[in-house]
Amino acid sequence: MIRSNEPDRTWKLPPLGNNPSTQKQGTSPGSFANPPRIGTAWTFSSPDTPGMPEPSSYTAWDFLPDDWEVEIIDPDIREPASSPCAACGESRVFTDSMGVTRRVTPPVGFVPVTQLEHARLGIVTPQMRRVAEREGHLTPEQVRDEVAAGRMVIPANINHLRLELDPMAIGRASKTKVNANMGASPVSSSTEEEVEKLHWAVRWGADTVMDLSTGGDLNVTRRAIIENSTVPIGTVPIYSMIIGRKLEELDWPAIAAELENQAQQGVDYFTIHAGVRKAHLPFVRNRLIGIVSRGGSLLAKWMLTHNAENPMYTHWEDICDIMRKYDVTFSIGDGLRPGGLADATDQAQLAELSTLGELTERAWRRGVQVMVEGPGHVPFDQIEYNMKLQRRLCHGAPFYVLGPLVTDMFPGYDHITSAIGATAAAYHGAAMLCYVTPKEHLGLPKKEDVKQGCIAYKIAAHAADVALGIPGTRDRDDELTKARAALNWEKHFELSFDSDVARAYHDEDLDVDTDFCAMCGHDWCSVRISKEIQDFASGKDATYSWDKPKRSDALTPEQQEILRQRGVLSPEEIRKLAHKGRKAVCHSDNVADPQAAKLVQISTLKAHGVTVNETGL
Repeated sequence: MIRSNEPDRTWKLPPLGNNPSTQKQGTSPGSFANPPRIGTAWTFSSPDTPGMPEPSSYTAWDFLPDDWEVEIIDPDIREPASSPCAACGESRVFTDSMGVTRRVTPPVGFVPVTQLEHARLGIVTPQMRRVAEREGHLTPEQVRDEVAAGRMVIPANINHLRLELDPMAIGRASKTKVNANMGASPVSSSTEEEVEKLHWAVRWGADTVMDLSTGGDLNVTRRAIIENSTVPIGTVPIYSMIIGRKLEELDWPAIAAELENQAQQGVDYFTIHAGVRKAHLPFVRNRLIGIVSRGGSLLAKWMLTHNAENPMYTHWEDICDIMRKYDVTFSIGDGLRPGGLADATDQAQLAELSTLGELTERAWRRGVQVMVEGPGHVPFDQIEYNMKLQRRLCHGAPFYVLGPLVTDMFPGYDHITSAIGATAAAYHGAAMLCYVTPKEHLGLPKKEDVKQGCIAYKIAAHAADVALGIPGTRDRDDELTKARAALNWEKHFELSFDSDVARAYHDEDLDVDTDFCAMCGHDWCSVRISKEIQDFASGKDATYSWDKPKRSDALTPEQQEILRQRGVLSPEEIRKLAHKGRKAVCHSDNVADPQAAKLVQISTLKAHGVTVNETGL
């Protein structure tokens, strides 16, 4: 008998966005994010929770230099597109990827330098073409239009381009990027070690690297890093400004000289803490931890000492002019970011964010590319609001966030606490994530800490890209799933982000490539059982399926080291894995029945010192 108050057990899927699988493989309906609208404020974006700030209606087009003229042309009036000019000043007409035709007239004699200036003139630069090539889902014209709107930056100092820089983009229309911090301190590291860290960070997926050195020969270290880097390099110039002088002695000539010096060296983006205003300082008085930004605290002390406004704020246009000469991108620093959950989303942070919006507008008027830095330590429930308030106040300029950390009580594991927040931040609008390592709050990261931080943040960035439905971002996941379904271990490891760890962990328990794993064993392996069921024949892809086990090579030195660090196997056991002869026969090779297969597994596990019940696993 059906009762009238029977609960409704039907369901309805939310509106679907883009499918992150190029071939739409599998049975997933696709992304629940908004449908992508590249060329608007909603490029790849999450649905807004009720009460979230609406996107700004302004773009960089609304903050042109006063001596520029722009006219929207009726699409029915056909005008030939202009070609790039050596020295502009005459009108240029072009139609963007959204179908909007503009006539742009810069001042007579104007020559574009920055990527933003080229984009405003409709010019597709070689750097924009390279970005489109690397992203895959964007055309060069779309890259140009996102740069022109201020929603994307291409950090590419003209002097670094003469070296080994491989141009990349940061923006919500592109894949989420990851930055790795490094740098020598007065008590640790050297130039050689920093260059080694650079290569190590890039190996593990860093898209940009920030040199935060405060010790050693900063000029020598910085030059070496730039000369050896294929990725953009960022710095916080104030660190160098106070080397060899008291903070109180810092003045505009010293500031200008150091900015010019680093720009000439080839630094691609500067963190400038110009948003910390004198009027904001009373807001931090009742914080639990005050100001945690090094640059922010230095400038706060300077303002209190001199009873004057932040010199980075008052000289902003002068700073812009220096940066424009070399196409250095702003990463406008958040000097009042919260350093603990108790101080998140407070008056100080939000007052500074409003100023960062003002500074963004002023930089765009000088033709300089801008991204904006964000918190910090933020409870999980406040992350979306922070991302979308920045989207409004800073008119869609790319948001570059540290974490955020969603809890404060796990020192030593802050790469995990922050990666949780970073995933949410990227899903809700952040364009680049600054990694956090296990050494955060505790000390200077070493090589392994850099690796762990990079991997944690590659996970966060990739997870967000898949959720946003960026085309092709799930393709490698799908290929690995097919390999896993076919129990093709070699392909499984090949597709893994860290194949050494995957192989080492597998061989630690079962050093033969069977059609089951040590976690489930032969009788309990659901994937193996599914292969035996005709209707659910997993691994049927001819590319990945295999009838017999594949003999794998001995463990590499890297894989051996991974197992040594784990401390589970004895040196002798690791030595055996490093000198594999003919591998043990797998059950699917030439055993007659499941019982015989079980005996193979028992003997293999016993060889690793695992206690086994002889009557059953």
